[in-house]
Amino acid sequence: LVDLGVIKDVEIDDGCVRIEFTPTFLGCPALEPMQRAMEAKVDELGAKADVRVVLDDSWSTDKITPEGREKLRVAGFAPPAPRKVEALKLVELQRGGFRCPYCGSTETHLENIFGPTPCRSIRYCDACRQPFEQFKTI
Repeated sequence: LVDLGVIKDVEIDDGCVRIEFTPTFLGCPALEPMQRAMEAKVDELGAKADVRVVLDDSWSTDKITPEGREKLRVAGFAPPAPRKVEALKLVELQRGGFRCPYCGSTETHLENIFGPTPCRSIRYCDACRQPFEQFKTI
């Protein structure tokens, strides 16, 4: 979750670990599982967890670390490419080809803009003929 860039702040105070995190999307179906996973990990360490969802800051794919992008690729997801630093636009979709996480080819095409969650879409690799999920660049 740290590599995904959703952790906003962590404070430790008298045996209590407060974690603030920003979901990738407001309606993210992984919101509760992420929250439970953080609580379980803190509990394993013998501390009390206080996990809070923070909605005053928006998440973007620019917050994914290079390690996070590699972990997404290894898990079979096409990570979004980092954007150039420039004046922010409301939403800009990636224009270039997406690299297949299985064979590395950029000969891919969009199958369906609507993936299993709002932050993903379905692509298809013309080289190895494998479908894969792509994280949308936001």
